[in-house]
Amino acid sequence: MDRAKLFSLSQYPLPQHLISRLIGRVAACTNPWVKNTFIERFIKAYGVNMNEALEENPRAYACFNDFFTRALKADARPIGEGLVSPADGVLSQFGNIDHGTLVQAKGQAFSLTQLLGGSEERAAPFRNGRFATVYLSPKDYHRVHMPVAGRLVEMAYVPGRLFSVNEATAKHVPGLFARNERLVCIFETEHGPMAMVLVGAMIVAAIKTVWSGQVTPLSGDVETTRFDQLIELAHGAEMGRFQLGSTVVMCFPDSVEFDDALTPGQKVSMGQSLGMRPSATAPAPAPAEAEEHATETAQDSPTTDEK
Repeated sequence: MDRAKLFSLSQYPLPQHLISRLIGRVAACTNPWVKNTFIERFIKAYGVNMNEALEENPRAYACFNDFFTRALKADARPIGEGLVSPADGVLSQFGNIDHGTLVQAKGQAFSLTQLLGGSEERAAPFRNGRFATVYLSPKDYHRVHMPVAGRLVEMAYVPGRLFSVNEATAKHVPGLFARNERLVCIFETEHGPMAMVLVGAMIVAAIKTVWSGQVTPLSGDVETTRFDQLIELAHGAEMGRFQLGSTVVMCFPDSVEFDDALTPGQKVSMGQSLGMRPSATAPAPAPAEAEEHATETAQDSPTTDEK
């Protein structure tokens, strides 16, 4: 048995949520010796470039989580044209959604409907559309941004396991991204609907959004929140972040096309154009405000349904 498969199988019996909570406590610790040791060893191990960070001094961060989700200097990630990468990382897979099926890895596929929380209605606009998966690498920037401008329509928390989402696990755990805990965000854009799925993983302490803060599930069921008031995010604006890294899966209608030069496994940076040139399929939303405006307008009164 190869090491990748053995690593994947070893995760099944682990108390994944307990391990993640324990790591989360360490990552939130503000003790100077603990957080400085953790941060400095991480920088050395992964070769983190602190020159592009807004705060370059590693010891200035209150805890490891603050360091890991650090802001960058204004010019560190220019926003390209068209649809752009939502995060730093690896473009692990992209292409067509064939009759509601997405490619996870060579020889592995998973269900669009299950990915989006089991709702056929939510999945319908994307059944024969396009998708792209970005795996966030540890050394890079870990905030997640908008590939295009959009208006938030719906958010669904989907409970699940917390398998690692690295390449080895993606090859050997069937339906990985549709099994792990995840947050599904549906936006309306000038190119039609867009789904952004923030997939949790082993040792990911929390998922946050700019409109609701940390997502804290109330039960073990799918929890859907619909937004009636205006929450708009500009092209390239921050929409969320992982406290420790994971994966973003984006789904689009069939009006988008990828650049032929893209290849699975290539490194991408947040804001880098993915070469998509979508044709408008829906009326453009009202002009998006800055990220701060999006956060302010998030003080709405959404309705929450448990399914």
